[in-house]
Amino acid sequence: MASDVQTWSPFRELDRFRRDFDDLLNRFLGGRAGSETELGLMPALESFIDQGKLVVRADLPGIDPKNVEISVSGDQLTIRGKRERIHEKKEHDLIHREVSYGNFERSVRLPEGVKTDEIKAAYHQGVLELTIPVPEQPKSRKVPIQVESKS
Repeated sequence: MASDVQTWSPFRELDRFRRDFDDLLNRFLGGRAGSETELGLMPALESFIDQGKLVVRADLPGIDPKNVEISVSGDQLTIRGKRERIHEKKEHDLIHREVSYGNFERSVRLPEGVKTDEIKAAYHQGVLELTIPVPEQPKSRKVPIQVESKS
């Protein structure tokens, strides 16, 4: 009976609070309350200009690139896909899960003038990287002012 008693730990309490708070956010921000299925994915994105190309990276760990679709409509670049749950024959009791399964879709507004017909996509170590040529920006120059003298 004495082995059933646990000493109080502030770290265990903080972890419990974090899990409860994460669960609350999942319920209000699109997750399904109390469900182990499809909590909704929101892959992290970053974009930047590098050597005349727009680079868009999407973190897609555990997602098969065959399950990812990239499309462009007007000035919107859209990345869609899904992370499928791996079904194992052996049943097990789930203790903790932070991985989300299901469909996702992210859109990025493209700058004016990018060459969407030249988009290249590569997938390496769970990161999808898109490179898109951007038009060369006109260089600024100073315009000298001529001062007319009154004679």
